Amino acid sequence: MEAANGSCRWKLRMSDERAEFDLVVIGSGFGGTMFAAPWVEAGKRVLLLERGDWVPRDPRCWDADASFDLTPYYSTLPPYRVLAGCKQPLIGSCACVGGASVFYGGVSLRLRHEDLVVDPEIVGDSGAAWPLDYETLEPFYAEAERRLDVAGTRGVDPTEPPRSGDYPQPPYPLTRAARLVQRGAERCGLRTFPLPLAINYRAEGERRACAACRTCDTFACAIGAKNDLASGLLPTLLGQGLTLRTGALVTRLQSEGRRVTEVELFDRATQQHSTVRAGTVALAAGAIGSPHLLLASRLEQLNPGGQVVGRYLMRHCNGIVFGVFPRVPDPEREFHKQLGVHDFYFGHPTVREPKGKLGSLQQLQTPPIGLVRAHIPPLLGAIASPVIERMTGLLLIAEDQPQPDNQVRLDWQTRDSAGLPQLEITHRYSPRDLAARRALGKAARRIMRQAGAWLTHTRTIQTFSHALGTVRMGTDPERSALDAHCRFRGVDNLFVVDASAFPTAAAVNPSLTIAANALRASRHALEDGHGLP
Repeated sequence: MEAANGSCRWKLRMSDERAEFDLVVIGSGFGGTMFAAPWVEAGKRVLLLERGDWVPRDPRCWDADASFDLTPYYSTLPPYRVLAGCKQPLIGSCACVGGASVFYGGVSLRLRHEDLVVDPEIVGDSGAAWPLDYETLEPFYAEAERRLDVAGTRGVDPTEPPRSGDYPQPPYPLTRAARLVQRGAERCGLRTFPLPLAINYRAEGERRACAACRTCDTFACAIGAKNDLASGLLPTLLGQGLTLRTGALVTRLQSEGRRVTEVELFDRATQQHSTVRAGTVALAAGAIGSPHLLLASRLEQLNPGGQVVGRYLMRHCNGIVFGVFPRVPDPEREFHKQLGVHDFYFGHPTVREPKGKLGSLQQLQTPPIGLVRAHIPPLLGAIASPVIERMTGLLLIAEDQPQPDNQVRLDWQTRDSAGLPQLEITHRYSPRDLAARRALGKAARRIMRQAGAWLTHTRTIQTFSHALGTVRMGTDPERSALDAHCRFRGVDNLFVVDASAFPTAAAVNPSLTIAANALRASRHALEDGHGLP
């Protein structure tokens, strides 16, 4: 172990590189880290591979230009080509220890009970169906909340599913900006509730309590008070024997018969390829990265449901409604992504089309000036700065439908510097997706006006930050690539445990469900004998 930029960097010894590991995990985000945890705690030999590096935690994280996609941790190795669904022809993804958890806003919502039941209005003829019910997942939700030390209040969300216990922490008191939004919602006859957040509000030992700064959502926490995986769980697992290798881009899974035998790596520092042998492999590279690797390894050819690998890409039909207020709504400059509104989640009497589920509204903090300036001309940025400080908003999360033509696929004629074939992304929202977002936008604009906003501005979101569903689980072997325990069909020792496993998207942030499902799959794999030497 050696210190680097205030963080711990763990390196493999040469003897480790040649060793057989009980488990090799690809990706250190919610899926990978949570799958690894029970194995490490059971004393197994676990190797965690991450293509990025540690994010330093220091005052630079408070800088205006430290928002995620302005940092080196927004990686375009490999680059993804977008054929439809984004204005940018090439996009990147998160590459750092802890994955997207380092830059997310901490919102930790469970799927609703009904989200795990087939809804014909959403599913249509896609064949999407969760192979488990909420009751099966609930104890793993509770475990994930404990591991992430989530702060929230039980019983105030009108759509909250049954819980076996309270949240580990109480929420932070509402800020002035949150009270404005709360007042606007109440005037519209709507109910607000405090969003459950994976943020540490207690100073204990070496952990610092949240300073309530505004650089949280899309920023790494400068003081480590956000309970992202790199601040909390991963250091604990490293102390318990986990081996972590950073800068390791996985380029291929080599198989013999019905087993993955070796994982091929590309070292980003040395530009060299190597392999590591694995007893069991857990793939958690994200809903874009995981199908990329499966297709590049041609493993879909072993899977009776291989035709769905890369298909049914979802990403939520998201947008933002900003209100511009006569006075600065957040003069204290505090973090205020605090409130949720779920009155429209399963539909609303005021909305005629579409019928059924619509989605959720979440308070969004004043946008980072540095991020705004990065996307508009310099002169306009200087003019816009005073206006931005008078803004706060609501995030719209509409559930989108799983469609087979929304997909990732490979261009085998083009390869990147690591040798991976070019990944191409195609995504278009359905008319129902867009109608649901419009209905949520109308409600959000009304809330902003009732909160006192002079005017509103609506912005659609075209990122793939909530990408889901490209290697989905299910009970039908011909229409799902994973079984009920996230095992890749046709390969006995391969599990896929990130958001790509989702059959449907629901309309809440996916992070807590990724974590809970990975814990569930991990414990099954251990009990099924995969953790045996």
